[in-house]
Amino acid sequence: MSLPYQEIADGIYCIDTGLYRHGLAACYLVREGDRLAFIDTGTARSVPTLLAVIAELGLTPAHVDYVIPTHVHLDHAGGSGSLMAACPRARLIVHPKGAPHLIDPSKLTAGAIQVYGEEGFARDFERLVPVPAERTTLAEDGLTLDLAGRKLTFIDTPGHANHHGCIFDEKTRGFFTGDTFGISYRELDTDRGPFLYAPTTPVAFDPDLWLASLDRLMSFDPQAMYLTHYGRVDRPAELVDGLRQSVRDMAALALAEEGRADAEREARLAHAVGAYLIERAQAHGTALDEAELERLFSVDRQLNSQGLEVWLRRRAKRAAQA
Repeated sequence: MSLPYQEIADGIYCIDTGLYRHGLAACYLVREGDRLAFIDTGTARSVPTLLAVIAELGLTPAHVDYVIPTHVHLDHAGGSGSLMAACPRARLIVHPKGAPHLIDPSKLTAGAIQVYGEEGFARDFERLVPVPAERTTLAEDGLTLDLAGRKLTFIDTPGHANHHGCIFDEKTRGFFTGDTFGISYRELDTDRGPFLYAPTTPVAFDPDLWLASLDRLMSFDPQAMYLTHYGRVDRPAELVDGLRQSVRDMAALALAEEGRADAEREARLAHAVGAYLIERAQAHGTALDEAELERLFSVDRQLNSQGLEVWLRRRAKRAAQA
C-alpha cells in the first residue's frame, strides 16, 4: 500500500494526515540534503505515517532537526509530542503563546474535549504527549532557522489564533500557512482556480488581526502557499482578496447575531455558515451538488460557528467591562 504523500515543490513533501477523510488535513516534510523538518504534525495517529515517509526517503528520525507546528490546534500540533519522542535530535519550534500548551497539554486536552467530546477526542486525536521544555525553542517573530543551508523564517500571524505563525521557505518563496491563508479543498477547484475561505475555529478569531496578517504575508511577494487544508496553491496574489472577503463575511455573519445571546444562537450561526459556504462554492462554479457540499463542509461548518459564538461572547464581555 502506497504512502499518502507527494513532492509538491523542491524538497517539500505534502503528507496526508488521515484526519476524517483523505484531502482534509496535511502536514509537510522539508528536506535539504539529509536534514529534515516537519511543519505541522497532524495528530498522534498520524505519526506512524510520518515516520514511514522518512524511511521511504531513505532517512531516519535522527535526521529530523525541527518540528514546527504553525499553531497548537490539534489537527496541526496534536502529534507534536509523539513525533518529538520518536525524533531524538529534533527541537520543537513553536509560538511563545502555544509552547506552554505543548509542554503541559492538560489544558489543551480539556479544551479539545469540550469542543469534540471525549469520544470524538479519543477517536480522532488519541492523546497528547508532553514535549520536554528543554527541547523547545520559542519562535519569536522573524526567527530564522537553518536547515542544511535552507532558510526558514517564522512570521507571527495572529487572527485565526493568537498563537499562530507561518513559515517562509526562501528556496521556493513559499509560505507554510497553517490556517492563516484559509482552507482550500482540492475538490472545489474549478477553471476559476482554487476556492478559499476563512476557518474561524475556536477560540481566538480576530478579523482585524487576520487581515493585517494577510498583508504581512503578501509583503514577502510569495509565489506559493502550502496549506494544511489542503496542499499547494499558486499565485497567492490573485487569491488573497477573496480570502480577505471571507474573513469579513464570517465576521458579518456573527455580527448579525450580536445581541441575540440565546441558546439557539450557535445553531443559527451554523446554519448561516453552511449556507454561506455552499452559496460561495456554487458561485465559484463547483460541479459538486448541494449534498456533496454539505458533507464536504460539515466539519468546518461546526467549528466556524463555535468560533464565531466565542468571538461574540468575548465582544460582549469587553463591552460590559467598558
